[in-house]
Amino acid sequence: MAADSKTEKATPKKRRDERKEGNIFQSSDVVNVVFVFVSFYILKLIFPEIYDTAGNFMKKFIGLAGNVTDLSGQSAGKYGMEFLAAAAKTVLPFAVICMAVGVIMHGIQTRFLFTSKNFYPKLNRISPLQGIKKIFALKNVIELVKNLLKVIVLIVIIYSLLKQDAVNVIRTMDMSISASVAYTFDMIISMILRVSMVFAVIAFLDYLFQRWDYERKIKMSKQEVKEEFKQTEGNPEIKGRIRDIQKQRARSRMMQAVPAADVIIRNPTHFAVALSYDTEKNSAPVVVAKGMDELALRIVKVGEENKVAVIEDRPLARSLYAETELNREIPAEYYGAVAEILVYVYKLNKKMR
Repeated sequence: MAADSKTEKATPKKRRDERKEGNIFQSSDVVNVVFVFVSFYILKLIFPEIYDTAGNFMKKFIGLAGNVTDLSGQSAGKYGMEFLAAAAKTVLPFAVICMAVGVIMHGIQTRFLFTSKNFYPKLNRISPLQGIKKIFALKNVIELVKNLLKVIVLIVIIYSLLKQDAVNVIRTMDMSISASVAYTFDMIISMILRVSMVFAVIAFLDYLFQRWDYERKIKMSKQEVKEEFKQTEGNPEIKGRIRDIQKQRARSRMMQAVPAADVIIRNPTHFAVALSYDTEKNSAPVVVAKGMDELALRIVKVGEENKVAVIEDRPLARSLYAETELNREIPAEYYGAVAEILVYVYKLNKKMR
């Protein structure tokens, strides 16, 4: 089927099926930008500790170089282990946090979907014709333009930064080692942040493009939508779910009508029927809610909370429940019995006023 015939947005089922197959959209640029921001921010915080640790060990080893007789194989191993332990203590949390950032950003975009289906070989992936088509695909053209833009941005920022700080870079030769390292590190961090801010804009645009491209690819034709509807409509499980939803909505609307009822006729625990009588609109009382067992108790409770009169009449409640329909007038044979109750309720309401 031609791609241009797919004009309909993907249905929820189509989206679920695509997700099961591992076909989801995500922007690697977003992950990379956040990763770089977080990584270099943490690195900036822990760099003094890394520098001090490395400096202390360098001083220790330089001191040992003046007295080689004190440096045995055992002591060298001891110093080496101390250095590795200190380095691990400093660098390991940094590495763990960076890995966690990558995993979390991937999870946020994919809603933590991890599937192995994309690792299985597919014949169309090794087809020469498909390979040629992919080279000229819109997505790959965008990727090429995006990468070229990144390179240009990187070159421009590095050049402008070096040009701006050229004098200070030369002066680092006259600085102490610690001052020179600190200045160089600050300059690198500044450069990375500037690059990252520009890359963040590119990442945002890439995210929008990836989402648009994904939505375009999973579009359906009108025929596919019809076929899917037929399949889901014929599914007993789907039908049952639809019926349950419809019942819940109808019940919710029914319960909202209870506070406006004139009277609730009940059989103590099994049946309850709420009636409303508007002489201008109806020729007889209308059933606005009815239920049995737990639902009957809920109707009575809502009625009492809204000061609706509740009258106990076991035979009438049972008969009205069995022989009336929701939002319909009661049958003529119950006019007399219901009229007596309504007259009593109206008199009761007048006395209470």
